Amino acid sequence: MTSPAANPPPDTAQRNTALFTGLVLQHANLASIYLGRVPNPETGKAEVNLEAASLFIDTLEMLEAKTRGNLSPDEAALLGETLTNLRFAFVQAANQAAPPTATPQSTPPSPSAPAPAGPAPESQEAAGEEGSHRKFVKRY
Repeated sequence: MTSPAANPPPDTAQRNTALFTGLVLQHANLASIYLGRVPNPETGKAEVNLEAASLFIDTLEMLEAKTRGNLSPDEAALLGETLTNLRFAFVQAANQAAPPTATPQSTPPSPSAPAPAGPAPESQEAAGEEGSHRKFVKRY
C-alpha cells in the first residue's frame, strides 16, 4: 500500500509551478512598489523605500540560492530575470535618491560673534558627526 504523499496527483507539479511563479511575482511587485516604479496602491503615489525594496530582493536571492538545481528551466529563468531587473531598478533608484556630491556648505559664523562657553562645542561636534555619517545602502 502506498501513501497519498508518495504518489502526488499529476497536477501537483503544475500547481507548485503556479505557486512558485506567484510568489516570485508577488515579491517582485512589492519590490517595484518600494523602488517607486509602481504607485503604492494605498496612496496612489510612487514612493521610494530602498530598505524595504532590498528586503524583497534579498528574499528572492535567498530563494534562488536555496532552490538552485531544483527548479525547472522556466522557473529558473523567471527568477533570474526578475532578480536582474530588480537589481537594475534598485541601482537606478539608489542613484536618484543619492544626494548631489557638490552641496553648498553653510557659511561659518563670523569670528566677531562670541563663542558659547562650556560643553557646547562638544555637543556641536557630536551632532555634526552624527549628521555627517551616511547610512549604509546595499547596492547591486
